[in-house]
Amino acid sequence: MSEQPSAGPTPLAGDDIEKAKGTTWLAYLGILFLIPLLTLKDNAFAKFHVKQGIMLCILSIAIWIVGWIPFIGWLFLAVAYIYLVIMIIMGIVNSLGGKYWKMPILGGMAASWFKF
Repeated sequence: MSEQPSAGPTPLAGDDIEKAKGTTWLAYLGILFLIPLLTLKDNAFAKFHVKQGIMLCILSIAIWIVGWIPFIGWLFLAVAYIYLVIMIIMGIVNSLGGKYWKMPILGGMAASWFKF
């Protein structure tokens, strides 16, 4: 018997993931997380990626606020935006690929903070 490690919730039937991944990638583009959240309410795959998209949206707002602090904030802004862009790209690629992928640092928090 071979067991596969799970990176997230139990995978859905293939057609459910196929139905969701056409819209789920929008969750990683700021406020557009509302589109898969409202259109795919009962889809666990969409909810998983929407939670991470919400965390990225909150992070981008926090980065923008901290970026107003002279010198230290500017340095933080540059480094944090590189992280943010990498997470957005990886989130889009994995959602289009039909994979459950937990973001480093924020992925675990997303699942525990949002219950929908």
